[in-house]
Amino acid sequence: MEARAIAKYIRIAPRKVNLVAAEIRGKNVDEALAILKFTPKRGAKELEKVLSSAIANAENNFDMDREKLYVHEAYGNQGPTLKRWRPRSQGRAYPILKRTSHIGIVLRERE
Repeated sequence: MEARAIAKYIRIAPRKVNLVAAEIRGKNVDEALAILKFTPKRGAKELEKVLSSAIANAENNFDMDREKLYVHEAYGNQGPTLKRWRPRSQGRAYPILKRTSHIGIVLRERE
């Protein structure tokens, strides 16, 4: 059985989220929370919120034991991109892509 939590349309690039998500994949939930708490990246804060939500879902909705939970999947998929324009010289404009992420975490119990 698995518990999951997803945060959508978060204004951070998926590449930056996945850097941090790779650090917690396969870890126990308490160890993963400790890693995220002391990781000085913006993606860590967002992942910490999603992980806390997934833990709450596991405990309240599925009666899973927190001690046995581990991070089975952690990912940052690409959401819609906001396109903005940067004025340049001689009447030109360059596109600025503001990327968004869909952050997901799946928890399972160790046997």
